[in-house]
Amino acid sequence: MDKFTTLTGIAAPLPMVNIDTDMIIPKQYLKTIKRTGLGQFLFDEMRRDSTGKENPDFVLNKEPYTKAEILVAGDNFGCGSSREHAPWALKDFGIRAVIAPSFADIFYNNCFKNGLLPIKLPEEIVEQLMEDAKLGANARITIDLEKQEITRPSGETIAFEVDSFRKHCLINGLDDIGLTLQKDTKIAGYEEKLKLSQPWLAA
Repeated sequence: MDKFTTLTGIAAPLPMVNIDTDMIIPKQYLKTIKRTGLGQFLFDEMRRDSTGKENPDFVLNKEPYTKAEILVAGDNFGCGSSREHAPWALKDFGIRAVIAPSFADIFYNNCFKNGLLPIKLPEEIVEQLMEDAKLGANARITIDLEKQEITRPSGETIAFEVDSFRKHCLINGLDDIGLTLQKDTKIAGYEEKLKLSQPWLAA
């Protein structure tokens, strides 16, 4: 999993509440178990019309937001059915962080497991960042996970909370497999002892 330390990038404003996982990645794209290639289908039903043509009014189809790395959204982001493809699609598009007043629990947890940082902030602060994001390429936002700070284009800093264990995993690029592999020596030692004490298990 990619490490997340400090990110400075373009933030795309998406002032909508209750953005569900089917809006993020529609159900017809859930057949794959690959984490790559899904970015092209992110928000597909909003980004394209029925013929597949891009909707010029949708934010991620506009410059400079086609290169956005941060998404500023409304309340209850990621609600709806559980699908890990949602953070996969966001990350494959290039989004590394989502800022919103609240998130659906399963989506929130899935973000951390896939190198995506979800940040909860009070609605009035999210609205300020939304206005910053509307300024485009000249209004980049910086997220420092170590300091747990967001720096606005004005230079003002905003503190945010994040669970210490999840922070550790993101900074070090550790998903569930990576965490397990940190115990590789102990696991191997246990297996060797097991072979000696119960050799029939290794037969």
